Amino acid sequence: MIRFVPTALLAFALIASGAQAQTAGPTSGAQAEKPASPAVALCKNAALSTLSAREPEIKDIYVDEDGATIAVSETKVEDTPVTRIIIAEAYLRTDRSDKPRRFLCLLGENDKVLLTFFTAR
Repeated sequence: MIRFVPTALLAFALIASGAQAQTAGPTSGAQAEKPASPAVALCKNAALSTLSAREPEIKDIYVDEDGATIAVSETKVEDTPVTRIIIAEAYLRTDRSDKPRRFLCLLGENDKVLLTFFTAR
């Protein structure tokens, strides 16, 4: 029984410190938005400018970065190097009220956006 007390105290201390860590910081209840990775931000901005030129009602795009695949590439399309390939789910309405679309983006040298492409699922 003597060994149980230190283990119980240690468990209680870990639980208590976890509760304090969860309540620290802003208390507004809103989650802080995760900053976009630079590659995804470049692709998103290029796609948004192209889409909003054709469809002015589209003001923003939501790209699900948590499920995104960002692959480093060492390939070429003819003479154009492709350095990164990004594949993710995207919504053309930021409230995600539309259907998810597959988003594809190819980046070249100097982070130049070579292609952005959306498909319906």
